[in-house]
Amino acid sequence: MTQLRIGAVLWSQATDWAGFLSAAQRADELGYDSIWTWDHLYAIFGEPDQPIVEGYTALAGLAMGTEKAGIGLLVGANTFRNPGLVAKSVITVDHMSAGRAILGLGGAWFGLEHTAFGIDFGTGFGQRLDWMDEATVAIRSLLDGKTVSSEDEGRYDFRDLHLNPLPVQKHLPIMIGGSGERKTLRTVAAYADQWNAFGSPETLAHKDEVLRSHCEDVGRNHEKIERTVGAKIVIRDTEAEARRVLEDLMDHNRTPMADIKEDDTFWVGTSDEMTEKLLAYREVGFHTVLVEMPAPYDRETMERLVEVVRPAVDSAS
Repeated sequence: MTQLRIGAVLWSQATDWAGFLSAAQRADELGYDSIWTWDHLYAIFGEPDQPIVEGYTALAGLAMGTEKAGIGLLVGANTFRNPGLVAKSVITVDHMSAGRAILGLGGAWFGLEHTAFGIDFGTGFGQRLDWMDEATVAIRSLLDGKTVSSEDEGRYDFRDLHLNPLPVQKHLPIMIGGSGERKTLRTVAAYADQWNAFGSPETLAHKDEVLRSHCEDVGRNHEKIERTVGAKIVIRDTEAEARRVLEDLMDHNRTPMADIKEDDTFWVGTSDEMTEKLLAYREVGFHTVLVEMPAPYDRETMERLVEVVRPAVDSAS
């Protein structure tokens, strides 16, 4: 059985750089497999007007400030940047980190930040997913050393674009987030090395079946794609104590508990309870958990996940 892999997704809102970097360095020291942050320009929990760290600039800092873990955006907003520039940026991060970069990509969903910054949000989610698919095709080719020119009537207008230098990694991985069955999962099937999704084990088992069908259609081995589940976890000796910690974290992020009442991606409880939850996901093929961590970053949960939960999951499998 594949060992449990754990990634730390550090919320980039309601933090300063020193606290953000310190949390990333602790995750790296503990042996987290990957470290991620959001790609947002306004806070997405609570009040939008909170301090927030920009994505690619943060990755450059993490490249220099950490040593072992993979680093990426969960996930990069395709609307924010030209895909050629995205490929160039992540290659630079790969060199800065000695080959640890992961290119995260998603269609983008938060209208407010697009309106505020004057970024084209398209006519709807379907169009943004079409843009993402076109971008992913170009990015994969550029990362692999190919020259790219755009087709007529597409979103982008590349003309004999080639990037130098190429990544340190022979195959720099692409992470795609989202579970849309018709478009997103088809892009995942064709191009992604990692896929991130949210939902119950039953929901993700269904999504995985859809992904496998798309893989068969495009002639790709589905086993080449790492399945990752996202969750926001707080661990303490009792569920009540974990709940109190979560309340403090949400208060720091100016987020009323009522706002997350129906959000089943928040998991609070004991190490044993988190072990049981993760075992259920492993049963449906999700061997990686990407744990979102709100500022000011819960070091105790960070440590228990690696020191208690991961060994328990691995020994029970």
